[in-house]
Amino acid sequence: MTDDDLHADYVIVGAGTAGAVLARRLIERTEATVLVLEAGGSDRDPVIRDPARMHELWHTAADWDYYTVPQPHAAGRCLHMPRGRVLGGSHSLNATIYVRGNPADYDEWAALGNPGWSWQEVEPVFRRIERYDRPAAHRGDSGILPVLSVFEPDPIQRAIMAAAEQTGIPVNPDYNGPTQEGISTVQLTIHDGERVTTADAYLTPALDNPRLTLRTDALVHRLVVRDGRATGVTGVLAGQSFTAVADEAVLLTAGAIDSAALLLRSGIGPAEELRASGIAPVLNLPGVGRDLTDHWLVPVIFAAERNIVHTPGLPPAQTHLFWHSESGLAVPDLQPLHFSSPLYEPWMSGPANGFSLMAGLVRPSSVGTLTVAGPDGPTGIDPNVLAEPRDVRRLAAAVRLCQEIGAAPALRKWGAVQRYPGPGVGENLSGYIRRTVLTYHHAAGTCRMGTDPGAVVDPELRVRGIDGLRVADASIMPRITTGNTNAPTILIAERAADLIAP
Repeated sequence: MTDDDLHADYVIVGAGTAGAVLARRLIERTEATVLVLEAGGSDRDPVIRDPARMHELWHTAADWDYYTVPQPHAAGRCLHMPRGRVLGGSHSLNATIYVRGNPADYDEWAALGNPGWSWQEVEPVFRRIERYDRPAAHRGDSGILPVLSVFEPDPIQRAIMAAAEQTGIPVNPDYNGPTQEGISTVQLTIHDGERVTTADAYLTPALDNPRLTLRTDALVHRLVVRDGRATGVTGVLAGQSFTAVADEAVLLTAGAIDSAALLLRSGIGPAEELRASGIAPVLNLPGVGRDLTDHWLVPVIFAAERNIVHTPGLPPAQTHLFWHSESGLAVPDLQPLHFSSPLYEPWMSGPANGFSLMAGLVRPSSVGTLTVAGPDGPTGIDPNVLAEPRDVRRLAAAVRLCQEIGAAPALRKWGAVQRYPGPGVGENLSGYIRRTVLTYHHAAGTCRMGTDPGAVVDPELRVRGIDGLRVADASIMPRITTGNTNAPTILIAERAADLIAP
């Protein structure tokens, strides 16, 4: 199936966090036509709109419902990796937490050979994105995306903050400000009690422009490459095969799982591995699917005697902290995230009244890979979680920190009782970590940016060796950022727009 609606100057694959931003900016800055292809459907589901109901979206039609391959260092488990198959992408499924990352993250990107990506260069782009509810010299208040920073958290969340302070962790009024360390209320992409994705803020307001076409239920299978140039994509749209033609460029914004998988299925990747999978190589690009990185959480769960109530219009995660697993670290490597409910695993038990301090590691050493089993086979996701012993040690430090916070006087007043891992876990803590470690839903790095032979895209996000093809999502991160990856993904899309249409 081909028609004029499937022929544009730019074809964008994925209407998630990055694709929505890139489409809007190209329409604003050029006279080009833009076609956006999204595999999922509408984001008008009331469950999506309500940030308190995010867990109800897992394993639904809005979730790609990916699982890792068995993880030998995580008790052999296959870990669930929720990814958004819906307008707005994973921004329609996540906790709406807005974290720029640490300035050192971007300076490291630049130091790895990526000019234009240092903190000094990207910080103004963040301010261009943001429409904060309170002004500050270091952040934006007139951008497109609303960011909520002033709200009254649940009473249990206030007690968690007080307990952290009692353990010696300072309160930080703004982790996106001059320093990242300390405990804070989270900043959220919420307005009037509803989730706001980049599809809401960027894409939907631009859909009345006749040069912009959005097609949902459009599953892209592979790229069309002719004479070394990407000229379009093929797939299935509403049950029928289609080909979309791009006169200028194909822009992949399908996320760290699907952008890399699409390249591999199109014959762009490690040539010998592609041949072994039954895929004819188009370009030997060894880095595709390598450098898969994620953040990791381990539940520390408490029951409570006092009744825990939830504030409507807010997610269950309302506070977090950035801290160090050991002294001497220049950048925090831990980010415990706090939920106003007990997040039991299926094998756990306990009362419904409780809270969870999710011990978080955000600068992991373990790195994994992504593969595809043939041109139409499943994606093999192997994050290699906890393969590096240092990651277990650092998560153990995060767990002990959460245990200490849960035992502080401010939470004893709530009758807090540790259910998991339990105060007596002791030497078995590493076993508990391997049995319970969870993805933080922050997959990155599979189409890494750089200039070395293992890089997939160059500093201008162009796929090396293929003309007319760029990747602009979390897959291009040379190193995963310190904290939630949604805001950095928005930044990547904004920078892509700057590079394509300055």
